[in-house]
Formats: sequence, structure tokens, C-alpha cells
Amino acid sequence: MKIPTAKTVVAAWRIAAGLGSQAFAQTAPGSAEAGAKKAAMCIGCHSIPGYQASFPEVHKVPMIAGQNAKYLQAALAAYKTGDRKHPTMKAIAVSLTDQDTADLAAYFETLPKDKATLAAKASREPSAEVADLLKKGNCQSCHGDNFSKPIDASFPKLGGQHADYLFVALKSYQALGNPKIGRSNPVMSGEVASFKPDELKVLAKYIGSLDGELQVVPQSRFR
Repeated sequence: MKIPTAKTVVAAWRIAAGLGSQAFAQTAPGSAEAGAKKAAMCIGCHSIPGYQASFPEVHKVPMIAGQNAKYLQAALAAYKTGDRKHPTMKAIAVSLTDQDTADLAAYFETLPKDKATLAAKASREPSAEVADLLKKGNCQSCHGDNFSKPIDASFPKLGGQHADYLFVALKSYQALGNPKIGRSNPVMSGEVASFKPDELKVLAKYIGSLDGELQVVPQSRFR
């Protein structure tokens, strides 16, 4: 079996996320300054420590401060088109222009002001069970050895992300053909297809336990 190269994986991910070269060329550069003025609808959930969502099950909303801007743009685009099924996020995404999306992504990428300095390797060694699962899912080949330095900015940083969110996200890639829940991404769907729910939970718990660059940054909605 031929193992796909990093370039092949990146290209497949971008196609799956609607991020072809033409789409990138047509997207105006994001302005973090402009994004800060548009973020009120985001910080009502993502800037509250411990805030939980209830769809499709109860879990903490993801930390987006410090996340890669290209990935945030891709995620919002997927909510807008329905490739990611989430009623609240879709309602927000459809209200945004491409420029709004670029500005918001640029803004959250700049946070927090004091960024963590991470080692090249993961801060905790995985158990033998976890190591086998990571190898099975080819996780490090895209998301980096410390899960915070992905091989391409269109991939998300995962290290330190809320474990319950990671678990829900991983399961969503298995929900193929469901009109109400799930995420459409052939690359991720292929990687998680053979995993059992308890295996995904073990993976999510380990990755969520690592040191990472993602944070919840409390902010005022009044600016």
C-alpha cells in the first residue's frame, strides 16, 4: 500500500474543505484589527471559560484563540455550506462575508498576546495503547509531533484542546450521510472510520492533556 505524501494529504484536505488555490487567491487578507471589532458574536461563547454547547451533545465549545487563521476560515466556510452541520454555527457563518471571515480568523490567530513556547515533541509521552491509536490514525503526520505545529496552516492545532470537544468532533467525521449531524471531510472520515467510540475518547483525552497554544481569552463584548 502506498503511503500518501504530506503534499498529497494537504491537497486532499484543502479540496475537502473547499480551499483550492483559486479560493485562496480570491480571499482578501484578513485584518486582525478589523476582526476585533466584529468578534462580539464569537466571544459570547468562545471567550467564556467552561462554556458548553448542547449540540449534538453537551461539550465545551472549542478554544479558538491561537488557532490557525486558515483553519478557522475553512471551518466557518464549512458551517456556511453545511459540510459541517451545526445550526448555531451555520446561522452565524451565513451572516458573514468572506472578508468578515478572514478578519475574524486573523484576529483570533493573534490571541493570546502572551503565547506559550512549546517543545518540538509532545509534553507527555503516550501510553502503548495511545501510541498505537495515534499511529493507526496517522495523527502526527498532519498535526505535528506536539499536535500544535501542523504541517499546513489549513490544519488545526489540537494540543490542549478540550477533550470532550475533540471527542465530539472526531465522532462527527463518522456520521456520514446524516442530514442533521456530522462533518463532511473525506480525509478525516477515512482516518476515523475504523475507530470505536471508546478509542476516539482515549485519543481525545490524550491530545487534550497536552500543553498547547490554544486558550480561552475572556473579553468584554462592549468595545
